[in-house]
Amino acid sequence: MSKETLQKAVELAGGQTRLAAGVRARMPAGSKVSQVHVWGWLNDLKSACPPAEYVLAICGVIEWKITPHELRPDLYPHPSDGLPKVSPATTATPPPEKEAA
Repeated sequence: MSKETLQKAVELAGGQTRLAAGVRARMPAGSKVSQVHVWGWLNDLKSACPPAEYVLAICGVIEWKITPHELRPDLYPHPSDGLPKVSPATTATPPPEKEAA
């Protein structure tokens, strides 16, 4: 993961505050993720990635336009790791509607 990937996630979310609010909404009650946390993830010199517990929430906020693999390849080594499973029923083409007689 690079700071650039996380910055892209911030941009896709509409800014640090919106990303933080989206992450907070996807975390258990009582989560205190704020814009300051996102700023810290972007500017921490010791770490180049968001904490593991926030990766899936970040991806969800931006509708999976960045994958967990792109954010944290150390945790999600394969490109499809962490992506939501899509059931065939939700992707199947609906049957054509019958014409009224």
